Amino acid sequence: MNQNSGPRHPRVEATRKRVLVVLACAIAVAGVPATAAVAGTLGASPLVRASSIGSPFAGADADGPPCNGVPGSAQVGTNFPGTELEPSVAVNPANEDNLVGGWQQDRWSDGGSNATYYGYSTNGGDTWQPSRTQPAFSRCTGGTVANGGDYERSTDPWVSVSPDGSAYAFSLSFNQTLSGENALLVSKSTDGGATWGPNAVLKRDTDLNVFNDKNSITADPTSSRYVYAVWDRLEFPVERASRVAGEHAIGYHGPTWFSRTTDGGATWEAARKIFDPGTINQTIGSEIVVTGTEDLVNGFDLIYNFKNAKKVRGDNVAIQRSADRGSTWSAPTIVDKLNSVGVTDPTFGSPVRTGDIIPSWATDPRPGHQEVYAAWQDARSTGNARDQIAFAKSTDGGASWGTVSYAINTVHSSPAFTPRVHVLPDGSIGVLYYDFRNDDAGIPLVTSTWLLHSHDGGATWQETRVGADFDMSSGARARGYFAGDYEGLTHSKGDFLTFFTQMNGAGANPPGSISPRPASDIFASRVG
Repeated sequence: MNQNSGPRHPRVEATRKRVLVVLACAIAVAGVPATAAVAGTLGASPLVRASSIGSPFAGADADGPPCNGVPGSAQVGTNFPGTELEPSVAVNPANEDNLVGGWQQDRWSDGGSNATYYGYSTNGGDTWQPSRTQPAFSRCTGGTVANGGDYERSTDPWVSVSPDGSAYAFSLSFNQTLSGENALLVSKSTDGGATWGPNAVLKRDTDLNVFNDKNSITADPTSSRYVYAVWDRLEFPVERASRVAGEHAIGYHGPTWFSRTTDGGATWEAARKIFDPGTINQTIGSEIVVTGTEDLVNGFDLIYNFKNAKKVRGDNVAIQRSADRGSTWSAPTIVDKLNSVGVTDPTFGSPVRTGDIIPSWATDPRPGHQEVYAAWQDARSTGNARDQIAFAKSTDGGASWGTVSYAINTVHSSPAFTPRVHVLPDGSIGVLYYDFRNDDAGIPLVTSTWLLHSHDGGATWQETRVGADFDMSSGARARGYFAGDYEGLTHSKGDFLTFFTQMNGAGANPPGSISPRPASDIFASRVG
């Protein structure tokens, strides 16, 4: 993967400086008092910073901090110290004042970050603090050969909490400059995310022909014994094939892999393949959700690169089901096409990396309920001009699906992207997303954050603005301006709890440089 994203146009540099002053005052990042403008029936609380200001690693710079063990001259790509992005968050079912979150810390342009970093709240998200001991998923957080975390980088943080309050963090850890080794690592916390235990290695690879990707973890909400981990595994035809080039090579494929614990994390079953889409095909973005009837649904993007018998070439929103807590899995069911055209700066065309191939999934948690919900980016409602937020619903545990709504967002004149869906204990549905509705022809790339909410099973939607606008172009670049392939959404004491990335750099990245230094943080806001 390469660092890209073209420069924003120099003709409006003066405009950029003026607007940035206005935005800086509006966002007030230093003190974090962002007052939300509310539309609809719910209100958003002021933003609270959940991540640290700047990098927590001593000596962090564009060559990477000394803790990752690799000289700057040996690194490939550009490091963005002080960037936090791609967050995950979960509520403790045993104590909803306790929330646990994770994010990428100090992103690299060519993949991953120096660490996946974790924090927690003990007051319903009003304040946050970093975990006192971090999971040893990479060298920068204490990873060694002895504890299984001897890796330069980690990525794809994911958290989930069991009914007894045990929290689980899941990471993909890898070496970028050495052997290409990578591993799926899980750590458990028994004190609400304050400290983390030793690594459990679910899968470790030294074979240059394979790379694991897009992992997620789900604690079963009905039994603290069961926790489910799932990911895609890219298998390339030749050694040292790039993760992108492999998608176009004969012999490439990407099956779904799975592991689980049945004893609360004391042991994990050997990782195994639960779906193989065949040669030249791939799954990505797998996420397991549990219905109110205790069945599992694994949702993902199923990519067919050649036409098959069902003529579903391309990206497809798809699921598998399990009625025995993951012992066996059904064949996939296709919900609908995933027809994203991607996102670019509306004025200058610079790429924006989003969750365009990562559907989001949720279930109604009430006992006996079988509703399953999916949200994703789709451009069909705009004639393939702009991505919008699509939404689908099943009322029978995913066996069948109703008519898809291809644009539940309220403003359709700008791209809308990176949706995250969650369901409250009362059945209310929320979808967090970004859009560019307030952007204009100048610099910065003005980005807004919104929470759609439905209180009638997705029949109608209202919208609440979360926080002030920010400049998407002032953060990390990784195949485009990058806030993460996903954001976080959960609940606490009857309210939605949003957990997302905002850029807060000094300004748009000048062509070919990282000065002024990009920066971003993770913020939380209650919506209720």
